[in-house]
Amino acid sequence: MRDGETAQGPLSWTARWLWGRQSGFVLVVTFAGLLLDQASKLWLLHGFGLAGHGPVSLLPVLDLTLVWNRGISYGLFQQDSEIGRWGLAAATLIAAIGLWIWSVRADYRFLALALALVISGAIGNGIDRLLYGAVVDFIHFHVGDFSWYVFNFADVWIVAGVCGLLYDGLKSGPNSAAK
Repeated sequence: MRDGETAQGPLSWTARWLWGRQSGFVLVVTFAGLLLDQASKLWLLHGFGLAGHGPVSLLPVLDLTLVWNRGISYGLFQQDSEIGRWGLAAATLIAAIGLWIWSVRADYRFLALALALVISGAIGNGIDRLLYGAVVDFIHFHVGDFSWYVFNFADVWIVAGVCGLLYDGLKSGPNSAAK
């Protein structure tokens, strides 16, 4: 049997590109992560009014601080123009579609979970970029003089998902991606 075939014959276009064994799970995890990310941002912006409060100390090492990130992770590739904003939004959409297609081919839950987390984070930050022109970041972790960047739940999902993908790649061994 060749790749793209089952015992019953070739896979349909839909089965190869749009929906797979883990797709329902990926959709649920993606939606849950997206809901938590967007709800937290909406509440902090419009319910709590974080912009008017300034930094709010939650713990000695954790503050709520509103930062508008016009770039990508760690503030890289800052975009102040509309072309840059829409370029980043388009790149986010393309990445999410590519990750979805990868998830369609996922055979087991751990890989599907990692991909769903990255998809959720990408879409969450993409929505911010479309609605506000920048990503809403608000979690500031710091210890003494060490200050980590300001981030949001979508960023947490992306980092956790990428860590999962790295773990999966290392656990599976060399050349496992080629299979």
